Amino acid sequence: MKIGLDVMGGDYAPGAILEGAFDALKYLSPGEQITLIGDEKLIRERLQSEDVDMSVFDIVPSTEVIGMGEHPARAYSQKTDSSIAVGYRLLKKGEINGFASAGNTGAMLVGASYTVNVIPGVFRPALVLGLPTSYGGISILLDVGLNPDCKPDVLLQYAKLGSIYAHYVLERENPTVGLLNIGEEETKGSVSVRGAHELMKDNPSINFSGNLEADKLFTEKMTDVVVCDGFVGNVIIKQGEALYSIYKQRNLQDEFFERLNFENFGGTPVVGVNANVVIGHGISRRRAVMNMILQTRDVINADLARKIREEI
Repeated sequence: MKIGLDVMGGDYAPGAILEGAFDALKYLSPGEQITLIGDEKLIRERLQSEDVDMSVFDIVPSTEVIGMGEHPARAYSQKTDSSIAVGYRLLKKGEINGFASAGNTGAMLVGASYTVNVIPGVFRPALVLGLPTSYGGISILLDVGLNPDCKPDVLLQYAKLGSIYAHYVLERENPTVGLLNIGEEETKGSVSVRGAHELMKDNPSINFSGNLEADKLFTEKMTDVVVCDGFVGNVIIKQGEALYSIYKQRNLQDEFFERLNFENFGGTPVVGVNANVVIGHGISRRRAVMNMILQTRDVINADLARKIREEI
């Protein structure tokens, strides 16, 4: 297995990216290798300064970088030797089994859609994020920012994509699905959410448990899969980050709130494309990068893209 890593992507690249790669090594099994994609001279100098055996990594050079503030589609098409573009070419050729980057999110999504392509039958890919629960488990939320406005059939498909992810990556048997709404009643919510409820309740391919109100998030009453549009999902994860920040500023100590730290998750997998892709937070440092790499490994091991193709 080869895990492709964009060394040049992120606010603290390449230093924090390489540090995370060093830390990930001790958790990888024999046969699992990290492919470092970026400025070869910088990479080799850093490996040498850290006294790291260069043979444990595969290095693929690139000469350009897509900046965090650049226009995603334009930069991706113009900077054909950027670390992101090179990573996607390797992924498409099968020379790496998964690709992770904390770089320009838009460029990563452009590459996912136009280089490895969306799986036939998938209306819109989604970003998936794990949410910690008060009883110590994890549920997943999708979408968390890719599609801010979704029609009912897209939300139904998110329920299917989330169920596949929960089954194969989290190893949940017959995962439950909840539709995030402002009330448990079928008549509550926007037109799209009400329409999605009608589609989900009669669909035998998902284990639908009904509408889920936001006060059930992070609790033992949360379902395995929580479905919402990308606007709502992004608000939820940003609120979680804000609560964690307040908690840290006040020097509070609590095991649950520590689990809200995005560094524990590392990144958000893109589900619905023909390859294994994980996008990290732009502010990722050492620990977050390490977990992004390990999360990519888990998605590869689950063979998620192939299983979605088969089921969709």
